[in-house]
Amino acid sequence: MTLVSKMTPLAAAAQSRPAALRPSPLLRKSREAAAVILPPLIGLVVLLGVWEIACSQPGAMLPGPIKVVRDTWELIANPFFDHGGTDKGLFWHLAASLKRVALGFSLSAVIGILLGVIIGQSRLAMRALDPIFQVLRTVPPLAWLPISLAAFKAADPSAIFVIFITSVWPIILNTAVGVRNIPQDYRNVAAVLRLSPLEFFIRIVLPSSVPYIFTGLKIGIGLSWLAIVAAEMLIGGVGIGFFIWDAWNSSLMSEIILALVYVGLVGFMLDRIITLIGKKVSG
Repeated sequence: MTLVSKMTPLAAAAQSRPAALRPSPLLRKSREAAAVILPPLIGLVVLLGVWEIACSQPGAMLPGPIKVVRDTWELIANPFFDHGGTDKGLFWHLAASLKRVALGFSLSAVIGILLGVIIGQSRLAMRALDPIFQVLRTVPPLAWLPISLAAFKAADPSAIFVIFITSVWPIILNTAVGVRNIPQDYRNVAAVLRLSPLEFFIRIVLPSSVPYIFTGLKIGIGLSWLAIVAAEMLIGGVGIGFFIWDAWNSSLMSEIILALVYVGLVGFMLDRIITLIGKKVSG
């Protein structure tokens, strides 16, 4: 019995094309790369063009991209300078913010996953804690700052607490959903094998709920980055949030726009890092 594959006329023509006329692997990869790179690049060029035209009109209150680059060229060319105090390059402000985010987010990840597993495994814990979590997670990040300042009496621990309390809720709730969705067959196998709680967590819970956990982690890292920028505007010191607020007080709009570009790029990179780790863990 002969199997005849169905091919479109275009695919059949390409298949029958002589090898000498087929695209080389290098050309094929170049076309694939162009298909990925060109659309966002064109979109960026259009956005910059519209921005420049809009800000070139008489009475425009914001600088265009050309003026932003011209005004902030020293900050772009040398982000590593350190003249003492808060007079530092953008690298040091971003590094200080990322350090706070790393501490607060790591704490929220550990506690969030553990609490998520507990309330996902126990209906009683779910009934007791879920209403509290649902209320607390709606509190805006900056509303926690006065309480944290009163409790810790210092800027850095207060900012780290704000990051933690902002990002822990999506991690808890997504982990709990992942644990509740573990198939009953897996639980039966664990019971038959008499797995200890630690073995059950490592061999059953984690592999089954990884997609849910990393969804919570992705949301949490985004909220962490949002929270630290807002908190640093109030607590002062070195950090990208303070840099933006200080530039506003000095009416340096170009520096604010440059800082916002960096904030967006770093936030995108953090999201991609969590996504990549999630793929490695689940893959």
